[in-house]
Amino acid sequence: MSVRFSGRVWVFGDDLNTDAMYPPFAMKMEPPEAARHIFYEVRPGWADQVCPGDIVLAGKNFGVGSSRPVAALFTELGIAGLVAEEFNSLFFRNAVNAGLPAITVPNATAVFSEGDCGIFDLDAGSWRNDSTGAEGSVPKLPRLILEILESGGVMPRLAAQGYLPAELGDLLRSSAVAMRGSGSGA
Repeated sequence: MSVRFSGRVWVFGDDLNTDAMYPPFAMKMEPPEAARHIFYEVRPGWADQVCPGDIVLAGKNFGVGSSRPVAALFTELGIAGLVAEEFNSLFFRNAVNAGLPAITVPNATAVFSEGDCGIFDLDAGSWRNDSTGAEGSVPKLPRLILEILESGGVMPRLAAQGYLPAELGDLLRSSAVAMRGSGSGA
């Protein structure tokens, strides 16, 4: 299996805080409803414009803040993957735990514009902007992280390995479980 994603790119800037991505009023909502409020503070209405398969691309320090389980909400919207010039480490781990592919691409906000089509291959450590032809490579992620992503997240991986009941299957891949199980991301 390969960890690869492609789609239309939505470009955001630096220092995107999880508190701004997932507003406090949405925290009491069920995941499908809460997901409709992602980026409410920085780009109101964005969740109504995004389509399954789209990609979120940001600058440096993406996901800084209180570590709200935003990655699970991105999966609820059908986001194919995350790209950033630099991820907050806890946010990155929460994305992996939720089964949401994430890749660090230096100067990503200079190489991609809003609406470009991007292709990202985590196994190969490569990326391509299909709209401009720009392409490059980045260090590959460790095999264990790729295996967690291939499994759909940490909980489905643990079930596949026999550490959790296998009959929970699809439930373990749900955004509700990812949100409630995100904890510290460690």
